[in-house]
Amino acid sequence: MDSSENKFGATSARLALATRPRRNRKSEWARRLVRETRLSADDLIWPVFLLDGAGRCDPIASMPGVYRYSIDTALKAIEEAASLGVPAVALFPNTDPALRDPHGSAALDPENLVCRACRAIKGAIADIGIITDVALDPYTSHGHDGLLVGDEIVNDETVAVLAAQAVNQARAGADVIAPSDMMDGRVGAIRAALDAERFENVQIMSYAAKYASAFYGPFRDAIGTNKTLRGDKRTYQMDPANSDEALREVALDLEQGADMVMVKPGMPYLDIVRRVVDAFHAPTFAYQVSGEYAMIEAAVANGWLDGERAMMESLIAFKRAGAAGVLTYYAPRAAAALRRG
Repeated sequence: MDSSENKFGATSARLALATRPRRNRKSEWARRLVRETRLSADDLIWPVFLLDGAGRCDPIASMPGVYRYSIDTALKAIEEAASLGVPAVALFPNTDPALRDPHGSAALDPENLVCRACRAIKGAIADIGIITDVALDPYTSHGHDGLLVGDEIVNDETVAVLAAQAVNQARAGADVIAPSDMMDGRVGAIRAALDAERFENVQIMSYAAKYASAFYGPFRDAIGTNKTLRGDKRTYQMDPANSDEALREVALDLEQGADMVMVKPGMPYLDIVRRVVDAFHAPTFAYQVSGEYAMIEAAVANGWLDGERAMMESLIAFKRAGAAGVLTYYAPRAAAALRRG
């Protein structure tokens, strides 16, 4: 070992190290060269909130920088996202309270907000995928994802309505049906209903492991169900304490015909993403939900975080965990940052 005097006047021994990991971190070009995980615009799906009217772009107080769009303004925003390389959008309606009833009847209306938006997007933007949510909560007066009989969300009766809702959306031009309801057997029923109507090429991205999470609050503000929800959703959404159960749920959905699966929420459940990818090697997506987004934005607003760095670091975490892609409210912003390099 060689000895040398450092700048503090102390004598230090030179370590005889054959391996120095810091050598690969010494400069930006070196870090890029050995980078294991990469994020691109191709990995991003943008959730878009819709509302009736024209010329509307209403801010959502609990999600700074996120808006509810009328269809005309949504088209402009989606066209911009497509120009940045975002490959798909996921549509979520804020349904007029006057159209909500205990049965979620508006979900089956071919002129509902989502169906009209699908047709408008298909007519205006050539190359962007449309993912539609299959669940009844935007349409029910009680705010649940299924039909409520007494105090019970009934499973099989709900599944029949969900299958009809999926066909309704496919007819309007949806490319991917994304059932988020967590009813038992809904993926198989939706696949059978789509195939019977000759929609064999419409994909299913199932919310296969969707947890009963506290992180959904701002989303419920956005679609207008926070005030209508009676009780909670713990009889159908998963217990946050469970991990093995997620694998059983994913296995069932894949067996029933899901083309892709999703874990929701995202960052608190990165371990679930990793387990699903390792177990099934199927396209697996994560949803960076409204509460995750709101936490980052609140910290940024207080000057506690560097916004762009926190955004990009949170997104690369999903890719590092094995996700094929991420549903994120940051999608256009992240795509623009990636383009800037």
